[in-house]
Amino acid sequence: MSGVWERLPRLRLRYDRAFGLTLILPWLLGLLLFKLLPILASLGLSFTDFYMLEPGQTQFIGLDNYLRLLQDRAVGYSLFATISMAIGTIPLQLIASILLASLLNSPRLKGSTPVRTLFFLPSIIPGVAIAFMWYGFVDPGTGWLNRFILHPLGLTGFNEVYSDAAISLLFAISSLWSIGPGILIVLGAMRGISPEIEEAAVVDGAGPFVRFFSITLPIISPAIFFSLVINLISVFGGVILLDRGNVFSGSISPFDGYVSYMIFQEWQLGYAASLAWVFFVLVMAVVVALFASSRRWIYYADRED
Repeated sequence: MSGVWERLPRLRLRYDRAFGLTLILPWLLGLLLFKLLPILASLGLSFTDFYMLEPGQTQFIGLDNYLRLLQDRAVGYSLFATISMAIGTIPLQLIASILLASLLNSPRLKGSTPVRTLFFLPSIIPGVAIAFMWYGFVDPGTGWLNRFILHPLGLTGFNEVYSDAAISLLFAISSLWSIGPGILIVLGAMRGISPEIEEAAVVDGAGPFVRFFSITLPIISPAIFFSLVINLISVFGGVILLDRGNVFSGSISPFDGYVSYMIFQEWQLGYAASLAWVFFVLVMAVVVALFASSRRWIYYADRED
């Protein structure tokens, strides 16, 4: 009888594992069928000359697609455009997230919960809707910016919506609509700072700016680093929306826009797969470099020097 009671915890543990696996089984199947298998298939396609209009004539060509990258001038243009967008938007997103999180963390702010909800709501709007909304707002003919703001004030209308500078500006502004998760991440880190630390700094005569830059920022640096990585991946994977529906131009189109162009305009799936894998390796190299350097500028309370 005692042996039965001893086996009950083990049986309970096995039941919990089986039940938990059953609950996540749909997600695991989706991950395998719609994520991992297509990723592996794209790696195989990158070594072929797969042409979508003539799939039966596909041949293995080895590294020819990757060698072609080195001679494709559009690759350099689009990669430079993507890096430029990342440099212009990621710092803006991080600074805005930190400032808004500091505002929400202030004890003087009344009704912080509804305000926090309002800041987070725009981030759940699909990126396609955001892109069309901004284009509708600044459209030279029917946009509200010209009709209801600039023209009534006697100012020159905004007529260069499709120029390089206008697209970069619109993307930088629209990127602020997706900082809701970043705000919550930084806000959670700020809420986790011990009040005793702030009180000790006040007793020592530290002002608000000194406390913010010397205490708050170092302590929440892991949250800032996490937001940096998320924003980096988000920017490199989401700027394709600004190029969808337009003729590809190497001077303004992002790298994944060039990948989309090769798939749906040139039908060269093999070459597009090689482009995607090279871009993936570059992004992962940047992420690995950030993690390697994080020990020098990220503060972890449980890490001994």
